[in-house]
Amino acid sequence: MSNVKTSNIECRSISPADRVKSVEEYYFSRKLREVAEMNARGLDVISLGIGGPDLPPAEEVIEELCHAARDPKNHSYQSYTGIPELREAFAGWYKRYYGVALDPSREILPLIGSKEGIMHATMAFVNPGDSVLVPNPGYPTYSSVSRLAGANLISYDLLPDRGWQPDFDALEQLPEVKAGRVKIMWLNYPNMPTGAPATRELFERAVEFGRRHGIVIVNDNPYSFILKPEGTNPLSILSVEGAREVCIEMNSLSKSHNMAGWRVAMLASNAEFVSWILRVKSNIDSGQFRPVMLAASKALSMGEEWYTRLNAVYAERRAVAEEIMDTLGCSFDKSQRGLFLWGRIPDEEKSSESLADRLLYDCRVFVTPGFIFGSGGERYIRISLCATEHNLRRALERIKNTL
Repeated sequence: MSNVKTSNIECRSISPADRVKSVEEYYFSRKLREVAEMNARGLDVISLGIGGPDLPPAEEVIEELCHAARDPKNHSYQSYTGIPELREAFAGWYKRYYGVALDPSREILPLIGSKEGIMHATMAFVNPGDSVLVPNPGYPTYSSVSRLAGANLISYDLLPDRGWQPDFDALEQLPEVKAGRVKIMWLNYPNMPTGAPATRELFERAVEFGRRHGIVIVNDNPYSFILKPEGTNPLSILSVEGAREVCIEMNSLSKSHNMAGWRVAMLASNAEFVSWILRVKSNIDSGQFRPVMLAASKALSMGEEWYTRLNAVYAERRAVAEEIMDTLGCSFDKSQRGLFLWGRIPDEEKSSESLADRLLYDCRVFVTPGFIFGSGGERYIRISLCATEHNLRRALERIKNTL
Protein backbone atom coordinates (compact mmCIF):
# COMPACT_ATOMS: atom_id res chain seq x y z
CA MET A 1 0.00 0.00 0.00
CA SER A 2 1.58 3.26 -1.12
CA ASN A 3 1.67 6.35 1.02
CA VAL A 4 0.17 9.46 -0.58
CA LYS A 5 1.25 12.77 0.88
CA THR A 6 -1.64 15.25 1.11
CA SER A 7 -0.68 18.78 0.13
CA ASN A 8 -1.45 21.59 2.56
CA ILE A 9 -1.77 24.05 -0.31
CA GLU A 10 -5.31 25.35 -0.71
CA CYS A 11 -6.66 24.70 -4.20
CA ARG A 12 -7.85 27.86 -5.89
CA SER A 13 -11.17 27.53 -7.68
CA ILE A 14 -11.07 27.31 -11.47
CA SER A 15 -13.80 28.67 -13.71
CA PRO A 16 -14.42 28.09 -17.43
CA ALA A 17 -14.14 30.88 -19.97
CA ASP A 18 -17.15 33.14 -20.25
CA ARG A 19 -17.88 31.72 -23.71
CA VAL A 20 -18.54 28.30 -22.16
CA LYS A 21 -21.14 29.87 -19.91
CA SER A 22 -22.89 31.34 -22.97
CA VAL A 23 -23.88 27.93 -24.37
CA GLU A 24 -25.43 24.73 -23.05
CA GLU A 25 -24.77 21.11 -23.90
CA TYR A 26 -26.41 20.29 -27.24
CA TYR A 27 -30.00 19.07 -26.73
CA PHE A 28 -29.44 15.83 -28.63
CA SER A 29 -26.31 15.11 -26.62
CA ARG A 30 -28.39 15.17 -23.43
CA LYS A 31 -31.56 13.55 -24.74
CA LEU A 32 -29.88 10.71 -26.61
CA ARG A 33 -28.02 9.87 -23.41
CA GLU A 34 -31.41 9.53 -21.69
CA VAL A 35 -32.73 7.40 -24.57
CA ALA A 36 -29.65 5.16 -24.31
CA GLU A 37 -30.27 4.71 -20.58
CA MET A 38 -33.88 3.75 -21.27
CA ASN A 39 -32.76 1.24 -23.88
CA ALA A 40 -30.23 -0.20 -21.43
CA ARG A 41 -33.20 -0.91 -19.14
CA GLY A 42 -34.85 -2.86 -21.95
CA LEU A 43 -37.47 -0.24 -22.84
CA ASP A 44 -36.83 -0.39 -26.61
CA VAL A 45 -37.23 3.30 -27.50
CA ILE A 46 -37.93 3.93 -31.18
CA SER A 47 -35.90 7.00 -32.14
CA LEU A 48 -37.51 9.38 -34.64
CA GLY A 49 -35.48 12.31 -33.38
CA ILE A 50 -32.09 12.89 -34.93
CA GLY A 51 -31.37 13.18 -38.64
CA GLY A 52 -28.64 10.57 -38.91
CA PRO A 53 -29.19 8.40 -42.01
CA ASP A 54 -29.59 4.73 -41.13
CA LEU A 55 -28.85 3.58 -44.68
CA PRO A 56 -25.29 2.86 -45.90
CA PRO A 57 -23.44 4.63 -48.69
CA ALA A 58 -23.28 2.98 -52.12
CA GLU A 59 -21.37 -0.31 -52.19
CA GLU A 60 -18.75 1.05 -54.59
CA VAL A 61 -18.06 3.91 -52.17
CA ILE A 62 -17.36 1.46 -49.35
CA GLU A 63 -15.18 -0.64 -51.65
CA GLU A 64 -13.15 2.44 -52.60
CA LEU A 65 -12.60 3.23 -48.91
CA CYS A 66 -11.43 -0.32 -48.17
CA HIS A 67 -9.17 -0.47 -51.21
CA ALA A 68 -7.55 2.89 -50.47
CA ALA A 69 -7.13 2.10 -46.76
CA ARG A 70 -5.03 -0.97 -47.65
CA ASP A 71 -2.46 1.22 -49.42
CA PRO A 72 0.32 2.08 -46.92
CA LYS A 73 0.91 5.40 -48.68
CA ASN A 74 -2.57 6.67 -47.78
CA HIS A 75 -2.11 6.97 -44.02
CA SER A 76 -0.13 10.20 -43.80
CA TYR A 77 -1.33 13.73 -43.04
CA GLN A 78 -3.10 15.37 -45.97
CA SER A 79 -3.44 18.90 -47.28
CA TYR A 80 -5.64 21.34 -45.38
CA THR A 81 -7.45 21.99 -48.68
CA GLY A 82 -8.14 18.33 -49.40
CA ILE A 83 -6.84 16.24 -52.27
CA PRO A 84 -7.32 17.59 -55.83
CA GLU A 85 -9.53 14.60 -56.69
CA LEU A 86 -12.06 15.61 -54.03
CA ARG A 87 -12.13 19.30 -54.95
CA GLU A 88 -12.56 18.38 -58.62
CA ALA A 89 -15.34 15.94 -57.72
CA PHE A 90 -17.16 18.67 -55.78
CA ALA A 91 -16.76 21.03 -58.74
CA GLY A 92 -18.14 18.42 -61.14
CA TRP A 93 -21.07 17.72 -58.79
CA TYR A 94 -21.96 21.43 -58.61
CA LYS A 95 -21.69 21.87 -62.38
CA ARG A 96 -23.74 18.75 -63.15
CA TYR A 97 -26.59 19.20 -60.68
CA TYR A 98 -26.63 22.87 -59.62
CA GLY A 99 -25.44 24.45 -62.87
CA VAL A 100 -22.68 26.32 -61.01
CA ALA A 101 -19.09 26.42 -62.33
CA LEU A 102 -16.50 26.53 -59.54
CA ASP A 103 -12.71 26.69 -59.68
CA PRO A 104 -11.70 23.55 -57.74
CA SER A 105 -8.33 24.99 -56.76
CA ARG A 106 -9.50 28.37 -55.43
CA GLU A 107 -13.27 28.40 -54.80
CA ILE A 108 -13.87 25.10 -52.97
CA LEU A 109 -12.73 24.12 -49.49
CA PRO A 110 -13.44 20.59 -48.19
CA LEU A 111 -14.58 20.48 -44.56
CA ILE A 112 -14.67 17.87 -41.81
CA GLY A 113 -18.45 18.30 -41.66
CA SER A 114 -20.64 21.38 -42.14
CA LYS A 115 -20.95 21.90 -38.40
CA GLU A 116 -17.22 22.61 -38.23
CA GLY A 117 -17.61 24.87 -41.26
CA ILE A 118 -20.08 27.02 -39.33
CA MET A 119 -17.37 27.67 -36.75
CA HIS A 120 -14.68 28.31 -39.37
CA ALA A 121 -16.81 30.86 -41.26
CA THR A 122 -17.84 32.60 -38.05
CA MET A 123 -14.25 32.87 -36.81
CA ALA A 124 -13.15 34.21 -40.20
CA PHE A 125 -15.73 37.02 -40.42
CA VAL A 126 -17.14 37.89 -37.00
CA ASN A 127 -15.42 40.05 -34.38
CA PRO A 128 -16.72 40.20 -30.80
CA GLY A 129 -19.65 42.61 -30.76
CA ASP A 130 -20.49 42.20 -34.46
CA SER A 131 -24.08 41.28 -35.26
CA VAL A 132 -25.21 38.02 -36.83
CA LEU A 133 -28.66 37.24 -38.25
CA VAL A 134 -29.92 33.79 -37.24
CA PRO A 135 -33.26 32.21 -38.22
CA ASN A 136 -36.01 31.41 -35.70
CA PRO A 137 -36.79 28.54 -35.89
CA GLY A 138 -33.38 27.40 -37.04
CA TYR A 139 -30.47 25.05 -36.54
CA PRO A 140 -29.23 25.70 -32.97
CA THR A 141 -25.55 25.63 -33.97
CA TYR A 142 -25.87 28.95 -35.82
CA SER A 143 -26.72 30.60 -32.51
CA SER A 144 -24.35 28.69 -30.25
CA VAL A 145 -21.31 29.25 -32.49
CA SER A 146 -22.17 32.95 -32.79
CA ARG A 147 -22.30 33.19 -28.99
CA LEU A 148 -18.94 31.45 -28.68
CA ALA A 149 -17.50 34.10 -31.02
CA GLY A 150 -18.90 36.90 -28.84
CA ALA A 151 -21.36 38.06 -31.50
CA ASN A 152 -24.56 40.00 -30.98
CA LEU A 153 -27.34 37.63 -32.06
CA ILE A 154 -30.29 39.06 -33.99
CA SER A 155 -33.03 36.50 -34.42
CA TYR A 156 -35.22 36.87 -37.50
CA ASP A 157 -38.60 35.14 -37.59
CA LEU A 158 -39.58 32.52 -40.13
CA LEU A 159 -43.38 32.37 -40.21
CA PRO A 160 -45.66 29.77 -41.83
CA ASP A 161 -47.79 32.42 -43.58
CA ARG A 162 -44.63 33.58 -45.37
CA GLY A 163 -43.66 30.05 -46.37
CA TRP A 164 -41.01 30.01 -43.62
CA GLN A 165 -38.95 32.59 -45.52
CA PRO A 166 -37.27 35.75 -44.21
CA ASP A 167 -39.10 39.07 -44.28
CA PHE A 168 -36.41 41.13 -45.98
CA ASP A 169 -38.48 44.31 -45.78
CA ALA A 170 -38.44 44.00 -41.98
CA LEU A 171 -34.72 43.17 -41.95
CA GLU A 172 -33.99 46.34 -43.96
CA GLN A 173 -35.35 48.40 -41.04
CA LEU A 174 -33.13 46.89 -38.35
CA PRO A 175 -30.78 49.52 -36.83
CA GLU A 176 -27.84 47.08 -36.97
CA VAL A 177 -28.43 46.51 -40.68
CA LYS A 178 -28.73 50.23 -41.42
CA ALA A 179 -25.54 50.93 -39.44
CA GLY A 180 -23.59 48.20 -41.25
CA ARG A 181 -22.94 46.19 -38.09
CA VAL A 182 -24.25 42.85 -39.40
CA LYS A 183 -21.49 40.55 -40.65
CA ILE A 184 -23.28 37.25 -41.43
CA MET A 185 -26.81 36.16 -42.25
CA TRP A 186 -27.46 32.42 -41.90
CA LEU A 187 -29.79 30.82 -44.44
CA ASN A 188 -30.69 27.13 -44.65
CA TYR A 189 -32.74 26.12 -47.69
CA PRO A 190 -34.22 23.61 -48.17
CA ASN A 191 -34.96 24.54 -44.58
CA MET A 192 -34.41 22.59 -41.43
CA PRO A 193 -36.54 22.16 -39.35
CA THR A 194 -39.53 23.43 -41.36
CA GLY A 195 -38.88 21.61 -44.65
CA ALA A 196 -39.56 24.79 -46.65
CA PRO A 197 -38.09 24.36 -50.16
CA ALA A 198 -35.56 26.71 -51.69
CA THR A 199 -36.77 29.13 -54.36
CA ARG A 200 -34.83 31.20 -56.84
CA GLU A 201 -36.76 34.30 -55.76
CA LEU A 202 -35.62 33.79 -52.15
CA PHE A 203 -31.99 33.42 -53.17
CA GLU A 204 -32.15 36.46 -55.48
CA ARG A 205 -33.56 38.61 -52.68
CA ALA A 206 -30.93 37.33 -50.23
CA VAL A 207 -28.09 38.13 -52.64
CA GLU A 208 -29.47 41.62 -53.24
CA PHE A 209 -29.77 42.19 -49.47
CA GLY A 210 -26.23 40.98 -48.81
CA ARG A 211 -24.68 43.04 -51.59
CA ARG A 212 -26.45 46.25 -50.57
CA HIS A 213 -25.46 46.01 -46.90
CA GLY A 214 -22.10 44.23 -47.08
CA ILE A 215 -23.41 41.13 -45.30
CA VAL A 216 -21.99 37.67 -45.89
CA ILE A 217 -24.92 35.39 -46.78
CA VAL A 218 -24.20 31.79 -45.83
CA ASN A 219 -26.59 29.17 -47.20
CA ASP A 220 -26.33 25.80 -45.49
CA ASN A 221 -27.51 23.38 -48.19
CA PRO A 222 -27.32 19.70 -47.13
CA TYR A 223 -30.95 18.73 -47.90
CA SER A 224 -31.37 19.78 -51.53
CA PHE A 225 -31.42 16.22 -52.93
CA ILE A 226 -33.74 14.70 -50.32
CA LEU A 227 -37.33 14.31 -51.60
CA LYS A 228 -36.79 16.81 -54.41
CA PRO A 229 -39.43 16.51 -57.15
CA GLU A 230 -38.36 13.90 -59.68
CA GLY A 231 -36.88 15.37 -62.85
CA THR A 232 -35.86 18.64 -61.17
CA ASN A 233 -32.41 19.86 -60.20
CA PRO A 234 -31.54 21.19 -56.74
CA LEU A 235 -30.92 24.91 -56.24
CA SER A 236 -27.75 26.67 -55.14
CA ILE A 237 -27.59 30.29 -54.05
CA LEU A 238 -24.35 30.55 -56.04
CA SER A 239 -26.37 30.20 -59.27
CA VAL A 240 -27.68 33.75 -58.73
CA GLU A 241 -25.81 36.49 -60.59
CA GLY A 242 -23.44 38.36 -58.26
CA ALA A 243 -23.85 35.82 -55.44
CA ARG A 244 -20.20 34.84 -55.30
CA GLU A 245 -19.20 38.35 -54.20
CA VAL A 246 -21.05 38.06 -50.87
CA CYS A 247 -22.24 34.45 -50.51
CA ILE A 248 -20.85 31.23 -49.12
CA GLU A 249 -22.59 27.91 -49.63
CA MET A 250 -21.94 24.87 -47.50
CA ASN A 251 -22.89 21.39 -48.62
CA SER A 252 -22.45 17.91 -47.26
CA LEU A 253 -22.45 14.22 -48.17
CA SER A 254 -24.03 13.27 -44.84
CA LYS A 255 -27.63 13.27 -46.04
CA SER A 256 -27.34 13.09 -49.83
CA HIS A 257 -24.99 10.07 -49.78
CA ASN A 258 -25.61 8.46 -46.36
CA MET A 259 -22.13 9.44 -45.13
CA ALA A 260 -22.94 11.25 -41.88
CA GLY A 261 -20.23 9.59 -39.79
CA TRP A 262 -17.63 10.09 -42.52
CA ARG A 263 -17.64 13.87 -41.90
CA VAL A 264 -17.22 15.04 -45.49
CA ALA A 265 -18.52 18.47 -46.46
CA MET A 266 -17.44 21.55 -48.38
CA LEU A 267 -17.92 25.26 -48.76
CA ALA A 268 -17.78 27.28 -51.94
CA SER A 269 -17.37 31.00 -52.48
CA ASN A 270 -15.04 33.53 -54.07
CA ALA A 271 -11.33 32.81 -53.77
CA GLU A 272 -10.71 35.57 -51.20
CA PHE A 273 -13.42 34.35 -48.81
CA VAL A 274 -12.12 30.80 -49.14
CA SER A 275 -8.57 31.94 -48.37
CA TRP A 276 -9.70 33.74 -45.20
CA ILE A 277 -11.59 30.70 -43.95
CA LEU A 278 -8.57 28.51 -44.76
CA ARG A 279 -6.48 30.63 -42.38
CA VAL A 280 -8.81 29.56 -39.56
CA LYS A 281 -9.25 25.96 -40.67
CA SER A 282 -5.54 25.28 -41.11
CA ASN A 283 -4.94 26.23 -37.48
CA ILE A 284 -7.62 23.84 -36.22
CA ASP A 285 -7.43 20.54 -38.13
CA SER A 286 -4.79 18.59 -40.01
CA GLY A 287 -6.76 17.48 -43.03
CA GLN A 288 -8.95 14.45 -43.68
CA PHE A 289 -8.10 10.77 -44.11
CA ARG A 290 -7.09 10.24 -47.76
CA PRO A 291 -9.15 7.03 -48.24
CA VAL A 292 -12.25 8.86 -46.99
CA MET A 293 -11.64 11.64 -49.52
CA LEU A 294 -11.13 9.15 -52.35
CA ALA A 295 -14.34 7.36 -51.40
CA ALA A 296 -16.19 10.68 -51.22
CA SER A 297 -14.96 11.49 -54.72
CA LYS A 298 -16.48 8.21 -55.87
CA ALA A 299 -19.79 9.08 -54.18
CA LEU A 300 -19.91 12.46 -55.91
CA SER A 301 -19.61 10.78 -59.31
CA MET A 302 -22.85 8.81 -58.84
CA GLY A 303 -25.66 9.39 -61.31
CA GLU A 304 -29.27 10.42 -60.88
CA GLU A 305 -30.31 6.83 -60.23
CA TRP A 306 -28.65 6.95 -56.79
CA TYR A 307 -30.87 9.85 -55.66
CA THR A 308 -33.95 8.27 -57.25
CA ARG A 309 -33.48 5.04 -55.27
CA LEU A 310 -32.73 6.93 -52.06
CA ASN A 311 -35.79 9.15 -52.40
CA ALA A 312 -38.04 6.18 -53.09
CA VAL A 313 -37.16 4.87 -49.63
CA TYR A 314 -37.70 8.26 -47.99
CA ALA A 315 -41.05 8.71 -49.77
CA GLU A 316 -42.33 5.45 -48.24
CA ARG A 317 -41.13 6.52 -44.80
CA ARG A 318 -42.60 9.99 -45.23
CA ALA A 319 -46.04 8.48 -45.83
CA VAL A 320 -45.90 6.71 -42.45
CA ALA A 321 -44.58 9.86 -40.74
CA GLU A 322 -47.60 11.71 -42.08
CA GLU A 323 -49.86 9.04 -40.55
CA ILE A 324 -48.14 9.61 -37.20
CA MET A 325 -48.72 13.36 -37.46
CA ASP A 326 -52.37 12.76 -38.34
CA THR A 327 -52.78 10.40 -35.38
CA LEU A 328 -51.36 13.07 -33.05
CA GLY A 329 -53.70 15.69 -34.49
CA CYS A 330 -50.80 17.70 -35.90
CA SER A 331 -51.09 19.77 -39.09
CA PHE A 332 -48.31 19.94 -41.68
CA ASP A 333 -47.44 21.17 -45.16
CA LYS A 334 -47.13 18.33 -47.70
CA SER A 335 -44.69 20.35 -49.84
CA GLN A 336 -41.90 19.93 -47.26
CA ARG A 337 -38.49 18.69 -48.43
CA GLY A 338 -35.62 17.05 -46.58
CA LEU A 339 -35.14 14.35 -43.96
CA PHE A 340 -37.85 15.45 -41.54
CA LEU A 341 -41.55 16.13 -41.20
CA TRP A 342 -42.47 19.31 -39.29
CA GLY A 343 -45.93 19.48 -37.77
CA ARG A 344 -47.91 21.95 -35.68
CA ILE A 345 -49.23 20.42 -32.46
CA PRO A 346 -52.92 20.71 -31.50
CA ASP A 347 -53.97 23.82 -29.60
CA GLU A 348 -54.91 21.79 -26.53
CA GLU A 349 -51.34 20.52 -26.11
CA LYS A 350 -49.41 22.41 -23.44
CA SER A 351 -46.11 22.58 -25.34
CA SER A 352 -43.92 20.75 -27.83
CA GLU A 353 -41.70 19.55 -24.99
CA SER A 354 -44.56 18.11 -22.97
CA LEU A 355 -45.92 16.25 -26.02
CA ALA A 356 -42.46 14.91 -26.90
CA ASP A 357 -41.90 13.77 -23.32
CA ARG A 358 -45.28 12.04 -23.22
CA LEU A 359 -44.44 10.20 -26.42
CA LEU A 360 -41.08 9.18 -24.97
CA TYR A 361 -42.19 8.05 -21.54
CA ASP A 362 -45.65 6.64 -22.39
CA CYS A 363 -45.10 5.31 -25.94
CA ARG A 364 -41.32 4.88 -25.93
CA VAL A 365 -41.11 6.92 -29.12
CA PHE A 366 -38.58 9.76 -29.32
CA VAL A 367 -39.45 12.78 -31.48
CA THR A 368 -37.87 16.23 -31.44
CA PRO A 369 -39.75 19.08 -29.75
CA GLY A 370 -39.67 22.22 -31.85
CA PHE A 371 -38.72 24.55 -28.99
CA ILE A 372 -35.05 23.54 -29.37
CA PHE A 373 -35.00 25.43 -32.69
CA GLY A 374 -36.13 28.68 -31.09
CA SER A 375 -39.34 30.29 -29.89
CA GLY A 376 -40.76 30.00 -33.42
CA GLY A 377 -40.75 26.23 -33.04
CA GLU A 378 -42.54 26.05 -29.70
CA ARG A 379 -45.83 24.75 -31.13
CA TYR A 380 -44.22 22.16 -33.41
CA ILE A 381 -42.63 18.72 -33.34
CA ARG A 382 -40.25 17.15 -35.84
CA ILE A 383 -40.20 13.52 -36.99
CA SER A 384 -37.03 12.15 -38.58
CA LEU A 385 -37.23 9.88 -41.62
CA CYS A 386 -33.97 8.20 -40.56
CA ALA A 387 -35.74 5.11 -39.26
CA THR A 388 -36.90 2.05 -41.15
CA GLU A 389 -40.47 1.92 -42.40
CA HIS A 390 -40.94 -1.05 -40.03
CA ASN A 391 -39.90 1.04 -37.01
CA LEU A 392 -42.02 3.98 -38.13
CA ARG A 393 -45.03 1.67 -38.29
CA ARG A 394 -44.17 0.24 -34.86
CA ALA A 395 -44.08 3.81 -33.53
CA LEU A 396 -47.44 4.52 -35.17
CA GLU A 397 -49.02 1.48 -33.52
CA ARG A 398 -47.59 2.36 -30.10
CA ILE A 399 -49.03 5.86 -30.36
CA LYS A 400 -52.43 4.59 -31.51
CA ASN A 401 -52.57 2.05 -28.70
CA THR A 402 -51.30 4.32 -25.91
CA LEU A 403 -52.48 7.90 -26.41
